This record gives sequence, C-alpha cells and structure tokens, in this order.
Amino acid sequence: MTEYERSRTMPALPEHVFDQAANIDQLDHWLPEALHVHPGQLPAVTVHEDRTDEDTSALFRAEKDQMRLEWGTREQGAYAGWLQVAGIDSGTSEVTVHLSFFEESHDPGEGPVNDALDRSLERLEDQVRLRVDNAAG
Repeated sequence: MTEYERSRTMPALPEHVFDQAANIDQLDHWLPEALHVHPGQLPAVTVHEDRTDEDTSALFRAEKDQMRLEWGTREQGAYAGWLQVAGIDSGTSEVTVHLSFFEESHDPGEGPVNDALDRSLERLEDQVRLRVDNAAG
C-alpha cells in the first residue's frame, strides 16, 4: 500500500471550505481535471477517468459534523481517500487530503499524485475564495 498526503491553508471558515468541498455537484471544479464524479444513490457514485476512459464504481461520504469527506472504489478496493477540514484561527482553515493506493497498478507514482493533490487543493481554494467573495458582496 502506498499513501500520499498534502495540506493547504485557506483563508475561510472551516464550514465554508467544507461546504464547497462536499458539494457533489461541484466536485469537478476542484478534483483532478481528469476525474469526473457522477452521483448515483449516495453514497454510491461513478467516477470517470479521462486518462483511461473508464468508469469506476465508488463511494463518497460527507460527514459534516466531523468536517470530513471519505471516498474510495467499491468493488475492486484499489484506492481510498479522505479530506479533512480544520479551523486554525479566526477565519482560517487547514485542509488535508490523503490518498491510499492498495494496488500498485493503480498508483500513478509520487510525482503525479503530489502534483494532482496540490493542484486540487489550489482549485478548491479558488472555489472557496469565489464563494466567500460573492457572499461578501
């Protein structure tokens, strides 16, 4: 098993960050650009990967009381991940994303995974900033 983890500080309340990250209809705005989530009967979702042009059955859970998202493949158990939002101080949050690859054949490698995680966190921060800026008027 191989694991990766990245964190990023975001200038927003943890509730705002979590709400944006957990919005199933807007996951494509911050997930790696090659992944697309299609909700089914939650927690069931289908993930389409552009690189392989394949659909994978997966699970997606949002635990608002814990400020945590969890996901992973359903049938094959190839990977799992989570995102945790924590308040740091007034108006600032830290977001941590963790991925576990249980099968070596599904692990794209350290460089590509860390790049994708960093870019996803950057995209999530952009979405959070848009939401917070629009709410401020």
